[in-house]
Amino acid sequence: MSQDSTLLDAEERIALKDYSEKAYLDYSMYVILDRALPHIGDGLKPVQRRIVYAMSELGLKATAKFKKSARTVGDVIGKFHPHGDSAAYEAMVLMAQPFSYRYPLVDGQGNWGSPDDPKSFAAMRYTESRLARYSEVLLEELAQGTVDWQPNFDGTMDEPEVLPAKVPNVLLNGTTGIAVGMATDIPPHNLREVVGACVHLLDNPKASLDELLEYVQGPDMPTEAEIISAREDIRRIYQTGKGSLRMRAVWQKEADTGDLVVTALPHQVSGAKVLEQIAAQMQAKKLPMVADLRDESDHESPTRLVITPRSNRVDAEQVMQHLFATTDLERTYRVNMNMIGIDGRPAVKTLDKILDEWLKFRTVTTRRRLQFRLDKVEKRLHLLEGLLIAYLNIDEVIHIIRTEDEPKAELIKRFGLSDVQADYVLDTKLRQLARLEEVKIRAEQEELEKERNKLQKTLDSATLLKKLIRKELLAVAEAYGDDRRSPIVTRKEAQALSETELVSADPVTVVVSEKGWIRAAKGHDIDPAALSYKAGDSFKFAVRGKSNQSVILLDSTGRSYAITAHNLPSARSQGEPISGRLNPPNGATFEGAMMGPDEQRVLLASDAGYGFVAKLADLSSKNRAGKALLTLPKGAQVLPPQAEVNVGQDLLAAVSTEGRLLVFPVSELPELARGKGNKIMNIPGARVQSREEYVLAVVALSPGQSLTLYSGKRHLTLKPADLDHYRGERGRRGNKLPRGFQKVDRAQVTEK
Repeated sequence: MSQDSTLLDAEERIALKDYSEKAYLDYSMYVILDRALPHIGDGLKPVQRRIVYAMSELGLKATAKFKKSARTVGDVIGKFHPHGDSAAYEAMVLMAQPFSYRYPLVDGQGNWGSPDDPKSFAAMRYTESRLARYSEVLLEELAQGTVDWQPNFDGTMDEPEVLPAKVPNVLLNGTTGIAVGMATDIPPHNLREVVGACVHLLDNPKASLDELLEYVQGPDMPTEAEIISAREDIRRIYQTGKGSLRMRAVWQKEADTGDLVVTALPHQVSGAKVLEQIAAQMQAKKLPMVADLRDESDHESPTRLVITPRSNRVDAEQVMQHLFATTDLERTYRVNMNMIGIDGRPAVKTLDKILDEWLKFRTVTTRRRLQFRLDKVEKRLHLLEGLLIAYLNIDEVIHIIRTEDEPKAELIKRFGLSDVQADYVLDTKLRQLARLEEVKIRAEQEELEKERNKLQKTLDSATLLKKLIRKELLAVAEAYGDDRRSPIVTRKEAQALSETELVSADPVTVVVSEKGWIRAAKGHDIDPAALSYKAGDSFKFAVRGKSNQSVILLDSTGRSYAITAHNLPSARSQGEPISGRLNPPNGATFEGAMMGPDEQRVLLASDAGYGFVAKLADLSSKNRAGKALLTLPKGAQVLPPQAEVNVGQDLLAAVSTEGRLLVFPVSELPELARGKGNKIMNIPGARVQSREEYVLAVVALSPGQSLTLYSGKRHLTLKPADLDHYRGERGRRGNKLPRGFQKVDRAQVTEK
């Protein structure tokens, strides 16, 4: 190998790191600038621009006959966009779907997809298309020198770098795209609102964002669903160019049937998918208040989803709030107004920046259009001037043409014509030299001179140019504008119903056995002790409540736990161990249970003679290990809780094992969320530790109730009047019971 070839190889070599870095950077810039992001001028990505331009070149205007979509796609990928035909066709389909684009650019005939399944469109060999009327806003001035052109991918023809849009289409139709390291999500807007803001900015170049927001209320999707984002959030989107937007379906309750009917879905939400989501909840028994579900959408009512409640007592508002929180009936959209500016660089732009930059773009295109027309007018006037000279000297001109070998040079020399004028005179047909032609030439000259003066005046005056842009903007708004489709409404945030709220409130009795097995029986009229139990097990305690409530269990260490009642095993079985659902401390046993509404008061006490009143809501714990609730003095044990206490009216009766009874109002005890509580009955701590004496029972008595005490086979019933003898201050020893009741086994409340 020669030395020269070795040197050449060394020069061609490049470090893999440098090569891959450059290649990836080139690819990134291509994706950002030439594929994924829209241009601020016309609001189109390159593929969309090429589709619209190719269709215009095929003569597929809004008034033309439809042509097969395959023809358009063939032109697009063959002449301008060397990518897959399916990618080009999909971009074209999107521009034809009225539920995807606020102002569609393509008018389609055939199956172009549906809101339920936007990708269910027919193949391009079946569908036909032409440009929509709105596309004229982008194309009308294309041939008037308004924009720069660039060679296509193989250099055989030119294509426009950007289309001369008459309105800020980047906001009107919005777009989504994922580039390398950046993305764009621009929501659609209302044409009249955006034009109003543009006109205001033209008249007041220093207008603030808040002034512009008086015109632009917010995005306007191609659906009647509500935009429920707060005004401050919408303002923040336009102030920063980023944020999120929430949309919610529109529904109503039909007076005659009570059905809940959804009439509009959020942008790009499928009705079929929403029905699937609701049906899945119904099958999982997480939506017991809904009886039936059907789709009654048709040509007249494109969206009509019917939800039938189980009864007319079902709170419709609550059901819909739950569905908004758990299905696509409410949806959040990301907003990221990232686009390629007139400087050719991608950037996230605020609303005032977008409008200001677009107006600069529009000013340039309008100025170029006027200049293009002015040049044409001046060229025509120049030709007419030469033609008039020839007409006034017609005989001499004819003589020169007939006799001279080089008539063009002689005409230039004789009449002082320019090269272009001489050519034009020589190309003129004899019939145009008739007697009336002078009148026509002078009339055309006069008209063109007026137009030239007007064009020149407009080009020389910034005020007149603004006036023209303003007039053209308002004309477009008049021709293509429509009312807002997506109302902006302030709504409270949707809350999903909790698991307990979704359960019907049926009466249940929860039964716990001595061995710690739990189950639930329907109704309150069952005898828990008569149920069947495992060998060696027996009934311990039961509590009555409703299936949508939690069972609050209290263990021997003073900890409380919560178990939902609706999913407990049936009383027809022998239940399941509580330890399978909870993690109580080793050796702990369950001593009582409570059920009821959150605001219900309960009485908690230890046999050391301490206790307090608590709210049921404070006892609930989602933790399997429970929460520390009742602090036990040394040697003390938990007493069964009193599940329903009326603090203002009830009396508390405390009975000790030594036959002492103390009665005082429950209101003398504090209301706590946890702790030891205050002294109920005075029993020396040493006697409690040695178990010589302790509180046997603490009972809450409602007005009119009696207290029955049992000692062996004997019992004593103390009526309300009898209880007065035992009333005393909280924390005293209490009075002695009659002979025979020095040792009390249990205490029970009896009705009047």
